[in-house]
Amino acid sequence: MTAPLTPLLEVDGLSVSYTVDGETRAAVTDVSFSVDRGEVVAIVGESGSGKSTTAHAVIHLLARNARVDAGAIRFDGEDLTGLSSRAWREVRGRRIGLIPQDPGTSLNPVKRVGRQVGEPLVIHGLASRRAADRQAVQLLGLAAIPEPEARAQQFPHQFSGGMRQRALIAAALAAEPQLVIADEPTSALDVTVQKQILDHIDTLADTLGTAVLLITHDLGVAADRADRIVVMQNGRIVEQGPTGAVLADPQHPYTRALIAAAPGLRATGLRTADVQPAADVQPAPLLEVTGLRKEFALPGRRRLVAVDDVSFTVGRGETLAVVGESGSGKSTTARLALRLEQPTAGGIRFDGVDLVAARREQLRSLRRRFQLVYQSPYASLDPRFTIADVVDEPLRAFGIGDRTRRAARVRELLDRVALPADIAGRRPAELSGGQRQRVAIARALATDPDLVVLDEAVSALDVSVQAQILDLLVELQQQLGVSYLFISHDLAVVREISDRVAVMRQGRIVEQGATTTVLTYPREEYTRRLINAIPGRAREAVAP
Repeated sequence: MTAPLTPLLEVDGLSVSYTVDGETRAAVTDVSFSVDRGEVVAIVGESGSGKSTTAHAVIHLLARNARVDAGAIRFDGEDLTGLSSRAWREVRGRRIGLIPQDPGTSLNPVKRVGRQVGEPLVIHGLASRRAADRQAVQLLGLAAIPEPEARAQQFPHQFSGGMRQRALIAAALAAEPQLVIADEPTSALDVTVQKQILDHIDTLADTLGTAVLLITHDLGVAADRADRIVVMQNGRIVEQGPTGAVLADPQHPYTRALIAAAPGLRATGLRTADVQPAADVQPAPLLEVTGLRKEFALPGRRRLVAVDDVSFTVGRGETLAVVGESGSGKSTTARLALRLEQPTAGGIRFDGVDLVAARREQLRSLRRRFQLVYQSPYASLDPRFTIADVVDEPLRAFGIGDRTRRAARVRELLDRVALPADIAGRRPAELSGGQRQRVAIARALATDPDLVVLDEAVSALDVSVQAQILDLLVELQQQLGVSYLFISHDLAVVREISDRVAVMRQGRIVEQGATTTVLTYPREEYTRRLINAIPGRAREAVAP
């Protein structure tokens, strides 16, 4: 009888703590799991669950204020916990590679990309500098970077976010390690670029026989990519097992909550039906955009056309989603619709009023009726203000009510977005990301607007918090009859909330219609690509 193979990676009873302001806080408690040779294991959990701390402990890259309190980490049968710093340099990069989360800060801005990709080969004595430079070109080509020889001579700022992440993958796999740790490698990328990056990791790992430890907050991504899933909450593992078994029959309430919150794993959206009135009772649209065009001046008398002949309407009490990748023109379109940018050509009518021709005072008066919620709940709230001041700000700006009435209105708005009354005296830094975004929504609702524009308003949030915000938006729309122009790069989220969808590419709308129709019967190849990039689609395709 053949003895079972020893796992490539074994983590046994790992506990890690951090010391902050003299106080010790547990971050990971009694964590145990394994990764077999050639296997993909995903550690899934929300921010603060301990998943990244676990990954960094495996590769001995914890912060200075962190300490491993207990447990063992064995790699290929060897205990790594007692290795010296010099011994770790032999392991890291050569036997265990790391693909970090942020390509913007992980590459040296003053070194050419090719030199950085080939660096592990030189450090570990696997190639001379000249040979490493040649191999770096090959690695960039394998990572699907076009014109790799020319690109190798460029600097990181000359690469897009997706290309920088491909370069990091190439560097992580340069020395052909036995294990690669991918720490949220696609969290900052469009879903189509995310799919491409994860496909590259899969292909290169298969080619080299490399095992992958994938760290992600998105259960849909794990569903598509992992052989096994490890679910973490509050520093502990609450469930683990084969991917199919965990998704089909989750045992822990937290796992069930993550599955319910992952847009790509839900069969239906939050909207029960598309709001499409009968043809003979079509009301006038609240917002009507026709032939919109926006050009920006570039050096050398060149012009960039960011928005090109865009037309759409938003009905009363309706949600229109504008979806597309970064650079598609969707956010510029949203700013034009609110007259935060002046269009080069085209028309914008809000409740029958021509916004393009509107003068300053008329435009200011109309702005009470349409509001904007930005992408980042961290950057959009003034850190000096209390939450009460933040929500009260538009009321003060438009001279709505006296101090007593405004204070009552602030309490009402905080209650409406399900925030406790005692939060009013806190500042934004004391709130979670989801709480901050609720505050931003409360502020947007302060003037009783008819239209709220949400520009990637849930993309920076964990999936469970994202689900809570989407539920809140649907509930508020049902209560208040407010219209939404919902800007997103993620069709899984769009499916959850929108009545109609307009798909943008390179400044133009290439397809639009009822959400269920567009997502079920897409006419354009680009739309099909966006749909196929929804995390969880691969698992859905093979489900019985």
